[in-house]
Amino acid sequence: MAIRIEDQNLLFHLQTDHTSYIFQVMENGELGQVYYGKRVHSKSSYDNLTTREWHNASVALSLQQNDFQLQTIKQEYASLGKGDFRYPAYQVTQANGSRITEFKYESYELVDGKRRLAGLPSTFDDDNDDAQTLTISLRDKLLGLVLHLNYTIFPHQDVIIRSAEFQNQGNEKLTLNSAASAQLDLPDADYDFIQFSGAWSRERHMIRTHLRSGVQSISSLRGTSSHQQNPFMMLARPNTDDASGSVFGFNLVYSGNFADQIQVDQYDTSRVIVGINPAEFAWNLKPGDKFQTPEAVLSYTDAGMNQLSQQMGAFYQNHLVNQRFAHEERPTLINNWEATFMDFDENKLLDFAKTAKKLGLEMFVLDDGWFGHRNADNSSLGDWFVNQPKFPSGFDKFANQIHELGLKFGLWFEPEMISIDSELYKEHPDWLINAPGRHASPERRQFVLDMTRPEVVDYLFDAMSKIIDMTKLDYIKWDMNRNITETYSSKLSADDQLEMPHRYILGVYQLYDRLVKAYPDVLFESCSSGGGRFDLGMMYYAPQAWTSDDTDAVERMLIQFGTSYGYPQMMMGAHVSAVPNDQVGRITSLKTRANVAYFGDFGYELDITKMSSEEQQQVKEQTAFYNEHRKLFQFGKFYRIENPFKNGNVMSWEVVSDDKQHAIAARYQILNRPHTGYIRLYIKGLDPDTKYTVNGGSEQFYGDELMNAGLFVSDILHETHGTGQSADFNSKLFVIDAVK
Repeated sequence: MAIRIEDQNLLFHLQTDHTSYIFQVMENGELGQVYYGKRVHSKSSYDNLTTREWHNASVALSLQQNDFQLQTIKQEYASLGKGDFRYPAYQVTQANGSRITEFKYESYELVDGKRRLAGLPSTFDDDNDDAQTLTISLRDKLLGLVLHLNYTIFPHQDVIIRSAEFQNQGNEKLTLNSAASAQLDLPDADYDFIQFSGAWSRERHMIRTHLRSGVQSISSLRGTSSHQQNPFMMLARPNTDDASGSVFGFNLVYSGNFADQIQVDQYDTSRVIVGINPAEFAWNLKPGDKFQTPEAVLSYTDAGMNQLSQQMGAFYQNHLVNQRFAHEERPTLINNWEATFMDFDENKLLDFAKTAKKLGLEMFVLDDGWFGHRNADNSSLGDWFVNQPKFPSGFDKFANQIHELGLKFGLWFEPEMISIDSELYKEHPDWLINAPGRHASPERRQFVLDMTRPEVVDYLFDAMSKIIDMTKLDYIKWDMNRNITETYSSKLSADDQLEMPHRYILGVYQLYDRLVKAYPDVLFESCSSGGGRFDLGMMYYAPQAWTSDDTDAVERMLIQFGTSYGYPQMMMGAHVSAVPNDQVGRITSLKTRANVAYFGDFGYELDITKMSSEEQQQVKEQTAFYNEHRKLFQFGKFYRIENPFKNGNVMSWEVVSDDKQHAIAARYQILNRPHTGYIRLYIKGLDPDTKYTVNGGSEQFYGDELMNAGLFVSDILHETHGTGQSADFNSKLFVIDAVK
């Protein structure tokens, strides 16, 4: 059994292959945290780890137990108001206004496997991968409120899933003011807080700061997980890097307002809280009602950040994303957006698709502008019927022609949005999110539909289904191009308005769930103005996401490098676009743009019909190269080698096959430096006793040589001198094959 329970001491030891997570029932009936880290032996008790010392000026449990002081004790799911003055995991307001609760241990249940949550994206164990689930039930007898704390271990990926469920079994209405998915109290504060922050077009840049006294946090109140912050974070020992050292990873299976927080108290202990942002949140629990938090993902390793990323990525592939596509190679695609924007007709698109087929691409994706009377960004969102003047022969015929070319067909939707200039708004102006008597603030000349309303979800499901059926659609790019303002639902009572942000995202999940179940062979790609909702909640339904609207190769190096800490490359949409780049105006070579985009779900976003024959030939060769190595690029074990957030100018990474017979490494140089020194690239993850060749050369290298002595990298300036190519924004690929 991977979960060991000492019934006499009520101690619970959750063991994965390499980690231990231990907690126990304390004298006051609440749960105390004992240990989380590298695996340790099971014992009936851990007195050494639970030793208490009396502290002056601290609230005690009783006159007889003055050394039981909650503010000095590590806890599992803490409350506020009984002597622990740190931020709590939850808070409940009662009918009399009190916020004091006393959840005492009642029972536990241990089962094999992992059930999916109702109405929320969640992890699962469909393939019987030895998961076990422990549920601890606690009760506040005064309120009749029951708290279920859920723990699932996935032993072979060293992952623990946590969530909480509140059940009102009393006679009075209660209000949840906050309800975290997980809390973890650590015995010291000698950690670096690593977050992935940015903005639209520069998402998920790595920021590393040492923990300090007080509160450090990342959060969103935008109605989305946001471009600015990402729900994934790490706590690492100061000496930890990609190759070695101790690190915890935390992520949230949720797409709305979130808060990740670390508090360091006066005793230099650290409290981690992960969950829905308590600001702009409340949930009313009438007698008989329940509230389930989203799931939090916890993982630990003492083998460095590459190992953490790999074990979490393997977990997501097998236990989170849609299994229909989890192991299936994703098609190479061409998207028309940057080539045509909304200025197109069916003839122009067909020429575009025919060229794509000649170049070896596998899917044509029609982006914005195909619906309603959409010719500019101020109209037609919500009108999910065909723009007839652009498709006079019929949309079904156009889709058939794409399929007859031997291409898959994909479409862009933005289901959650509405335009004032639309048939939908004329019929249902009340479906637009806005507060009574207040000005509705546009963003990108559009507004948001009230996804808390079942009739909105029903309308969108019916409208999208008609298009999917008509076109025999293969792929949907689901966009969400703005944040939510004037948050209010006319369908909710005044007392329920703080439920609106969570109910909104539940409506989005319901629509996704219905579509995925009705059309299991349609591949969904999530997009939120690029990377504004790059989170595990979306990935449950859409196994890949548009990583950023910024497709500049240099910026994508940083974005994809940062993203790789929390998410595997199979989740990242990565395309080659035109230059000068729309977002930064930079000119990079077609070679470098492809060398960056290879490490994800590959495609193009430029006008291939206007390329020279030489450029088209280069695209054809790039596509053939990617298709040949696609499984390795999308599902290979990913290693970060040189970190651009440290050195500012050079980045390298690598993918390695599971059998260690093949690897592809890439090294990127942003700006060339004069009179540089000798360069070696230290390859990762090979078999030390196997011989390899590099780029088909005649010299053979043992794996230990490539990993420990390194691979010589020639000076880029010498290679580009006299060719007309710039040594700036340059890149090199190294294809490494085992000798047969």
